[in-house]
Amino acid sequence: MAKFHLPTIEEEVLARWDEKDIFRRVTQEREKSADRFVFFEGPPTANGRPGVHHVIGRAFKDVIPRYWTMRGHRVDRKAGWDTHGLPVELEVEKQLGFTRKQQIEEYGIAPFNAKCRESVWKYRDLWEKMTRRMAYWVDMEHPYVTYENGYVESIWNIMKKVDGDGRLYQGYRVTPHCPRCVTSLSSHELAQGYKDVDDPSVFVRFRLKGEPSRALLVWTTTPWTLPANAAVAVAADVDYVEVRLAGSDETLVLARALTSVLDGEFEVVKEMKGSELVGLEYENLYAPQFVAAEKLDRAFRVYPADFVSTADGTGLVHIAPAFGPDDAELGRAVGLPTYITVTMTGEMKYGLPGEGKFFKDADADVMADLTMRGLMYKSGKVTHSYPFC
Repeated sequence: MAKFHLPTIEEEVLARWDEKDIFRRVTQEREKSADRFVFFEGPPTANGRPGVHHVIGRAFKDVIPRYWTMRGHRVDRKAGWDTHGLPVELEVEKQLGFTRKQQIEEYGIAPFNAKCRESVWKYRDLWEKMTRRMAYWVDMEHPYVTYENGYVESIWNIMKKVDGDGRLYQGYRVTPHCPRCVTSLSSHELAQGYKDVDDPSVFVRFRLKGEPSRALLVWTTTPWTLPANAAVAVAADVDYVEVRLAGSDETLVLARALTSVLDGEFEVVKEMKGSELVGLEYENLYAPQFVAAEKLDRAFRVYPADFVSTADGTGLVHIAPAFGPDDAELGRAVGLPTYITVTMTGEMKYGLPGEGKFFKDADADVMADLTMRGLMYKSGKVTHSYPFC
């Protein structure tokens, strides 16, 4: 029985393709009048080594242009190189021994960018060898490169057209943010960065407006976001209760299913659905010194939201549109103000408790202030998974 050495056979086929210039001819010899199908590869970054996962992805991508070629189309396959992004910058920061963004500015943006341009081509030869070896057909002799002016200007041209059509608007979008890098992070950049951490678990009184003896009991694990509070959310069809604690004239509102968070004995004085709480106004915790006057009629009220659950907490959710995707979406829907109470490098601002401190270090200051003002019902610790850069 004859023995076949598949790698040798593959190399022979690749050599024959090169000799006869098959890839170029498949495209160039197709009638120019033929229907066109243009493929732009989602570009890799060549400052990292290619891996098996890149082979799999490119095998899937290769199927599409080959299919349209077999259907009679003239198929242009455009390679590209991604030369932007945090992975490139972090690689150069490691080379230069930098630990914070300010060192980049001290070093100089232009020379740092030049280092990044050098870095992105570090493994280009390995990518090209892998591309040929796996028989992935893509035009690597004329790639698009994201740092070249032609590419950058094409993006600005597209944005100008979109803006001219009236489809651009300015607003806020919540993303993971790294205060060390002073940049937003993608989900891919956080995928390997989750850790179990201990955070505060605080139950806070939001006193109803004009009724200081009645309060909404709100739970959060991020006290530092409380100065940015703009609303409270409830689940419209969930059962809530108003309870009076033993030996007190004060009443607290929370979900019936979560009354186990209360300390000591209590008496249920009223039952209601979440929908009956909608519209209630409460005294804001911190915001008056930087409230936009035109937004005051929407802020510091109770709103219904489908993301509220009774899995934990109190069934009343603190809404800070600057610091959560759900919060931001609700804020846009009902017209809430967005209070940005932390600097881009993570320090508390606006004369709030913990001003000038890193936001996590300010948790204790916010908690102490709420306790002093009689707004802290109780506090503790909770362990949960949290993303890190």
